[in-house]
Amino acid sequence: MKEFHITDDGIQLHAKLDMPEEKEKCPLVIVFHGLTGNMEERHITAVSSAMNEIGFATLRVELYGHGKSGGTFEQHNLMKWINNAMTVTDYAKTLDFVTNLYICGHSQGGLLTMLAAGMRADDFKAAIPMSPAIVIPDGARKGNLLGQPFDPEHIPDMVEWGDRHLSGNYLRTAQLLDVDEAIRKYEKPVLLIHGDADEAVPIEYSIDAAKKYKNAKLVQIPGDTHCYDEHLDQVTAAVKKFLGEMENREG
Repeated sequence: MKEFHITDDGIQLHAKLDMPEEKEKCPLVIVFHGLTGNMEERHITAVSSAMNEIGFATLRVELYGHGKSGGTFEQHNLMKWINNAMTVTDYAKTLDFVTNLYICGHSQGGLLTMLAAGMRADDFKAAIPMSPAIVIPDGARKGNLLGQPFDPEHIPDMVEWGDRHLSGNYLRTAQLLDVDEAIRKYEKPVLLIHGDADEAVPIEYSIDAAKKYKNAKLVQIPGDTHCYDEHLDQVTAAVKKFLGEMENREG
């Protein structure tokens, strides 16, 4: 494991690169956490380890305002995360051992995965959004941030969210994110994973996204939560199967 920082416009992004055993060249998966999360969460490390087990390197990165990366949680927003993802992708493309590049993320990181894949469709062989928080831009437009109501036409400079605060810019930027356009622009394989008892992001969002993608498969995890507290083994099995099939394909 190599631990280091990737600099994005003066912000230090905390990163860890994990390599599979006895591999000089291999595919690489960029792995992103979700809102309030970090790279050491159980579901993030489990998915990363599963990828390593089947011969994939993983690049886990903590994004603006999260984990050990720079910036504050209160001032983070998805535009900043998108820029982080572009910089991390540029970095990954400089690594000479990489044969194919993939992207994966959970929750807000799953939403980011969908957006980044649409923006950088030529770079990623496949995308794996896990419990993607498509509810965030939808809620920002409707006036409800994950249970916290607000006036979508008159957003305050600071918004309370549970015991935390977010800049009003978080909601302003989320309102303008076009998830459908990102879906339209990414025609390569997509694996969506979602627990059907998700308490934070209703599974209907992933069901709808799977229908809109040109080439997507949705794996529903029965009775499972947003962070896969019940059946994480089913999540890692689905990821292994999908990535193994991808590497066995031509091109």
